[in-house]
Amino acid sequence: MRTRVRTRFRVRFRCVMSRRSLLALAAFAPALAHAAALAATDDPVAAAVARIGSFLGYRVTVCDARPVFATARRFPDADEVVVQWPHKYLDQTATDERTVVCVLTHDPKFDVPLLEVALRRPLAYVGAMGSRRTNASRIDQLRERGLTDDELARLHAPIGLDVGARTPEETAVSIAAEIVAARWGGTGAALRETTGAIHSEPKPRLSVG
Repeated sequence: MRTRVRTRFRVRFRCVMSRRSLLALAAFAPALAHAAALAATDDPVAAAVARIGSFLGYRVTVCDARPVFATARRFPDADEVVVQWPHKYLDQTATDERTVVCVLTHDPKFDVPLLEVALRRPLAYVGAMGSRRTNASRIDQLRERGLTDDELARLHAPIGLDVGARTPEETAVSIAAEIVAARWGGTGAALRETTGAIHSEPKPRLSVG
């Protein structure tokens, strides 16, 4: 079952205009690359990740096998909410090098099959939430399923950058920051600790246009 929300159109800006705007381009543009906040659970972090993904210009899909969790009411910022096993949904969904997958369940029966599918695709970013112990167990299970070291090296887990996040919204910011860093080859370091041009124009590693 799929619950379709609305297709979004964005204005992107070159400078920060307000807390609701990100970039400015003086032109309307359709929502950009597909971002999937898959296997979302009832964790408020999932809703915050969907919200910040939409804010950044991604077309956001939320997927969970449990109808009680996968609802448009829980995820008003998602473009699409899908009730299906996440690995089955991803297996039948077209993706490309712009696609971002965030796995936020803390549950291996959802995480491991989904990551097995995701890490074998040329996606832009694959991240999974969980403790270091959970991630070590997850890696062992993925190895048992035949994933290579190179495929496993693409997994961002525990997901996000260390910004000292505590709230769901702060955690979503740390995840978004890691996605942006992966796109542009950023280090995640404080700018005061770096040298050279701040706003250089490198080739993006993760294309969203």
